[in-house]
Amino acid sequence: MTRANESKIVPRRIPFSFPNDIKGHWIPGKPELSHMMNGASLTMPYLEPFLIRTLRDAMSNIKDPLLLADCEAFMAQEGQHFRAHRRFNDALKANGYPRLAEIEAQMEESYAQLSHKSLASRLAYTAGFESMTLGVTRWLIECRQQLFAGADSRIVSFILWHMVEETEHKTVAFDAYQAVCGGYFTRAMGVLHGSFDVMRFSMRAYKLMLKQDGLWNNLRSRLRLAGQLASFIRHVGPYLLRAALPGHSPRSERDPEWVLEWIRRFSSASSLQVIPLVDTQDPLMPVPPVTILQS
Repeated sequence: MTRANESKIVPRRIPFSFPNDIKGHWIPGKPELSHMMNGASLTMPYLEPFLIRTLRDAMSNIKDPLLLADCEAFMAQEGQHFRAHRRFNDALKANGYPRLAEIEAQMEESYAQLSHKSLASRLAYTAGFESMTLGVTRWLIECRQQLFAGADSRIVSFILWHMVEETEHKTVAFDAYQAVCGGYFTRAMGVLHGSFDVMRFSMRAYKLMLKQDGLWNNLRSRLRLAGQLASFIRHVGPYLLRAALPGHSPRSERDPEWVLEWIRRFSSASSLQVIPLVDTQDPLMPVPPVTILQS
């Protein structure tokens, strides 16, 4: 039974690995969507350590033992996320996209500069980005059949695991900001700063990959990309607008049932023996089964 001062958030160690047979175009017939996801992945080993450092700095100003436990669990989950993304990104670079390292260098410099901002600004950025992930999760989970049918199950499962855990810890950064800083205007600016900062680096990455593939100046490819971006905006935009309103809390956002089922099924699975793979050939793409590593 969970004690009152213990977090219900579960840091899970899932051994996702990405050998060099990983293809840049891992969604059949959708190179543009593949690269949108690849571009987002590239940001994670730079963004998420920044989020971890920010929460760690905030904890000395937090008194609530449950929120402190949630911050620890948040940092543990994000640590697993960015390490898995780094392995995936390294496979992409080794398998045809070495110039992604140029954008990684830009992000390293950008987040180093951002780390010198005030704690209030950094917490607002963190809470703002986390608000965007709720819309991204809703898009990827509820549209998973249309987006990922027949795609590489290893990558789809990895991405959806990440988004599920983003939902599981969705209140932590917001609660930390409210506990340490409060104030509407800085938080609202953080929604824009955190979200659009990550988007701009993701866009640089997928533009580079599409150029390398010879697709950036292809009219059909650009139209397909526009369609995917429109879908993204349609699903994520309302979350950003609501997050920027006074009085908003991530607790008011409904979690997709698929996400809740995944969390229920893996509620005690801190270590897994078998990677839980989503069946992308199944038209329903149900939550995968769980095999817990016995100690």
